[in-house]
Amino acid sequence: MELGISSYSFHRLGKGPEGHGAIPPVEAMIDRTAALGLTGFEVLGVHMPSTERDYLNGLKRHALKAGVHFLSVSAHHDFVKPDAEARREQVGIVEQWIEVAAMMGAPVVRVFGGRWRTIPDFSEYMALRGHEPPVPGYTEDDAWEWIFDGFGTCLKTAQREGVVLALENHWGFTASAAGTCRIIETLDSPWMGAMIDTGNFLEGDLYAEIEAMAPHAVLVQAKAYPGGGLYYTLDLDYPRIIDIFRRHGYRGALSLEMEGNAHPDEGVPAALAMLRAALAR
Repeated sequence: MELGISSYSFHRLGKGPEGHGAIPPVEAMIDRTAALGLTGFEVLGVHMPSTERDYLNGLKRHALKAGVHFLSVSAHHDFVKPDAEARREQVGIVEQWIEVAAMMGAPVVRVFGGRWRTIPDFSEYMALRGHEPPVPGYTEDDAWEWIFDGFGTCLKTAQREGVVLALENHWGFTASAAGTCRIIETLDSPWMGAMIDTGNFLEGDLYAEIEAMAPHAVLVQAKAYPGGGLYYTLDLDYPRIIDIFRRHGYRGALSLEMEGNAHPDEGVPAALAMLRAALAR
């Protein structure tokens, strides 16, 4: 497996626990990636100040000179919206990031399933393990149909551009392997797979959840918590996790998402050392 890193690991170099303030430029994060001896880099869409072609071409050139390639870019969207026009806008967001990924040479766009957003406070939402009640007057069956319809449209663009949609297990309707796999298996497209975040399984047997999703994996995000987690800390057995993916024939990237309280200058190298040791076993 290739070891990579997400820009999520660097964004707290700004002020505050979530990097509110001066987030490093993407070019600086690419340089840090290379300095850490890594070649694969994921970039969150929210960390990119522009999607104009000149800017994207500049990033491609910078990454090439640094010896780094893009593993993925991340869309930030939500299809769980009762208003049809709002859902069409969300489809447009995903389609835009598919086109951005194609221009950047990134093979994957990270996507979400969605959530109701009836609990606005994130700490309360986390206390409920990523679950919340529906919007009054609507049901979960409604939301599933919105999700299927939204991705059904986006997959046409993904196929045209040669970009895979990687659905992350990320709260709401994809809080579990069952929900995430339901979407992937219902759409049944070679242009959709799973982005498995090892730190986002808060219920049930974490290793059984990973095992259930592993056949669909196109990218794996490895959570690590140096200095203790910002929201919670999971005791993740990475030799065991890596063995699961190897048994399923996964040969893609293992991309670090450092979510600890440690400063990234300290936490990122420590987390990478842990992952390198696990991969070497």
